[in-house]
Amino acid sequence: MMQDEPPEQRPAPYADLIIRASKPSDADAITTLVNLPGFRRGTLRLPYQPLAETARRFSDANPNTHGLVAERQGEIIGQIGLMRQAGRRAHVGIIGMGVHDAHAGRGVGSALMAAVTDLADNWLNLRRLELTVFVDNGAALALYQKFGFAVEGTHRDFAFRDGAFVDAHAMARLK
Repeated sequence: MMQDEPPEQRPAPYADLIIRASKPSDADAITTLVNLPGFRRGTLRLPYQPLAETARRFSDANPNTHGLVAERQGEIIGQIGLMRQAGRRAHVGIIGMGVHDAHAGRGVGSALMAAVTDLADNWLNLRRLELTVFVDNGAALALYQKFGFAVEGTHRDFAFRDGAFVDAHAMARLK
């Protein structure tokens, strides 16, 4: 979905979407998800993430990390993580997310963001949420702004992607 599409041309949101905690048995489906080209392009993940790496994220799980997935008709089509920081930054959570290439623009990202901001605000009492987004990811920028995130700065040559260095915005939301 293009960010500038008129509302009447956007696909309707999924009514049967389920947001739930991720679990170790999701590792195979999550590995498939994160290896999709569009999903990977918006993240810092390298191509060809093996199942063992995904499974390790569950086995080495930090109790301050909260993983959620979006599931539709038994298929995982989105993922979001909230990592609570420690010490003098214990009031901060860092978010990373992505949506299945074929399901973008159908409300999956909004449902995941709504769930994670509810968790942060109403259960973890986090004051500040942070994320990083590539400057050319217009759909993600619009989503994050819809949830109250603002650009705080730009990291030049932040990451190497598709053979070139790309910039990313640092965004945050204060409660």
